[in-house]
Amino acid sequence: MAMKWFLTEKIMNKGGGSGPTAAAAAAAAQKQKSLMQRVETDIANIVDNFSQLVNVARLNELPVRNSQEAFTMEMRASRMVQAGDSLLKLVSELKQTAIFAGFASLTDHVEQKTTDFNRHAEKTDRVLARIGEEAAASLKELEALYYSSERRS
Repeated sequence: MAMKWFLTEKIMNKGGGSGPTAAAAAAAAQKQKSLMQRVETDIANIVDNFSQLVNVARLNELPVRNSQEAFTMEMRASRMVQAGDSLLKLVSELKQTAIFAGFASLTDHVEQKTTDFNRHAEKTDRVLARIGEEAAASLKELEALYYSSERRS
């Protein structure tokens, strides 16, 4: 249960500023479901094979029965190794997913910041244009007052 929670948190928490698109969220949810099924299957295989391995591990007097049990034990041990290998591959895949999801999240964050800065730059340009227009109007008014004043002479 703790493993399931950990994997859910690792897959769904990408960090970063902006959220993924609906398609990316659906793909992430599908990938999470697939990975969780693999984890549950592999762990169930390991537990089942281990319990069968322990059950078969008793000694009998019949040589044929002992060789059958030895073969069964080898088969169960082999299946446990395969399930463990599958879990190791899953861990590797999770690491790659985390790395690439981090890059995607970083790219989304950079794009969002770029958009924010462009919006801020446009707002600043509008404010500066308005200040320039007000300064030009004030300058005209001051020139008119200066040229019409008595102190000019």
